[in-house]
Amino acid sequence: MDPLPLSHAFTLIEPGPVVLVTTHDGTRPNIMTITWTMVRGFDATFALTTGPWNHSWDGLSETRECVLAIPTADMIDTVVGVGMCSGADTDKFDRFGLTPLPAQHVGAPLIGECLANIECRVEEIVERLDLVLLRGVAAHIDPDRRDTRLLHAVGDGTFTADGERFDRRAAMRAKLPAGL
Repeated sequence: MDPLPLSHAFTLIEPGPVVLVTTHDGTRPNIMTITWTMVRGFDATFALTTGPWNHSWDGLSETRECVLAIPTADMIDTVVGVGMCSGADTDKFDRFGLTPLPAQHVGAPLIGECLANIECRVEEIVERLDLVLLRGVAAHIDPDRRDTRLLHAVGDGTFTADGERFDRRAAMRAKLPAGL
């Protein structure tokens, strides 16, 4: 094995798929790309990293709600584009041709082009870690979406996409929570 600079070790272990996070600050909706997300448990609890450097921060921290919109691999250029501009001076829904759909339980919109959307409320903000702990309150999926491959950020400007799926449910059935 060859040495790898320790500063690049994070590119070997990414925490979860790239998500588009929608917020609404009371005036207009916004979208931010978040590449560091994680599932906290089987009970629809999640975490993401962000902070005051993001234009969406005020809307997220004040309303304490958002939507995690799950884009697919065919949306990679939109995902990167959303992350490379600011909602302070750009209507990202308009610029990227995304469709805001009304959510059932939060003020932030769903994104119609995404595979799925999870309406969330903020449980806690751990400022020293730039960590936002979320609890899902509703989930929506587009069963007709052709591309279902999720995007994963490597961290160096490259991405991977989910590929082949391996079904081992029968072997694991005794260990899975009810309903999965």
